[in-house]
Amino acid sequence: MKKTIRDYDLFGKKVIIRCDFNVPMKDGKIIDDNRLVMSLETINYAINNGAKLILMSHLGRIKAEEDKEKNSLRLVSERLSELLGKNVLFVPTTKGIELENAINSLNNGDVLLMENTRFEDVPGKRESGNDPELGKYWASLGEIFINDAFGTAHRAHASNVGIATNLPSGLGFLVEKEVNALSILNEDIHPYVVILGGSKVADKIGVIENLVTKADKIMIGGGMAYTFLKAKGYNIGTSILDEESIDFCKKIMNEYPEKIVLPLDNIVTKEFSNDVENRNVLVSEFLDDDMGMDIGSNTIDNFCANLDNAKIVFWNGPLGVYEFSKYTNGTERVLEKLVSIDAKTILGGGDIVAAASKLGYKDKVTHASTGGGVTLEFMEGKELPGVVSIMNK
Repeated sequence: MKKTIRDYDLFGKKVIIRCDFNVPMKDGKIIDDNRLVMSLETINYAINNGAKLILMSHLGRIKAEEDKEKNSLRLVSERLSELLGKNVLFVPTTKGIELENAINSLNNGDVLLMENTRFEDVPGKRESGNDPELGKYWASLGEIFINDAFGTAHRAHASNVGIATNLPSGLGFLVEKEVNALSILNEDIHPYVVILGGSKVADKIGVIENLVTKADKIMIGGGMAYTFLKAKGYNIGTSILDEESIDFCKKIMNEYPEKIVLPLDNIVTKEFSNDVENRNVLVSEFLDDDMGMDIGSNTIDNFCANLDNAKIVFWNGPLGVYEFSKYTNGTERVLEKLVSIDAKTILGGGDIVAAASKLGYKDKVTHASTGGGVTLEFMEGKELPGVVSIMNK
């Protein structure tokens, strides 16, 4: 059991909180502030308990000096000030006397956000390479370290592992909720059903290999289903194909034929478009110029039937091209079924959470993970350095 922010007396202490403010930007504006909103519980707890807050985050990828201008956290500090209803002091540097003086001038309840931690990646990748001296320096700025950035928990960076190695540490509420919710998936409860969608099999090989021994069924839809169908010898027309993963698909279906559930039919069209006529065909009826866009009606019924008695369900990746209104039906119908059953239901980050939010189901599941790659690594059975490095109770 890891320590959390609740395990520390924060009053008068300089508390470093590693947040995930890696928000999407366009034309100099934040276009989705959900990651800021998700961080508010931990930040407000620290404010209300009299801490002097030092917030850290990365934003984008910094590979050259010119990347810095468009990836400054200044806009984040402005939006965060609005969300908190109080001024967030922005310091446009990651180290040095200006930052140190600003921190030493903080009063209880004050909030400071320093510049993008990945500015330290040019030159030398000191942040993403977990440079020990940088981690030690950042730790020297505070007295307690709280990691509330789940999105980077699968990476050993100076701003998470580096600081945690040098300070008393704990998890923030966001990371604590994620770890507790995803840990449910390690419980020995059955029937355990996994739903996997998205485009590439290669991205999910580790997840499939880890979960196929634990789950009772793995239902596969989305673009990745066509690679499995191809591996079974079906014509998939012009559908997306991850050719390098065909041998893996054959192997896993041969070893676990009773567990892998594939589409029985699909919605196909002639172009990757929302405006072209489509039709529902059996997987044996694909024409050479057919492109699969969504699971068909028989598949929806079969997937829903497999969910009837489930007690745990993990779902990663939509079942069709949900960005197009014509091809949301499979994902929507299975989501509708998912929220109606008596089970612990986990959406595994990324596109499926976006789809569930768009379709109105996100708040009806047990947990919708904020992580993308980190959730998949957890589901592969890998340790998360950003969590492992936190002090045990």
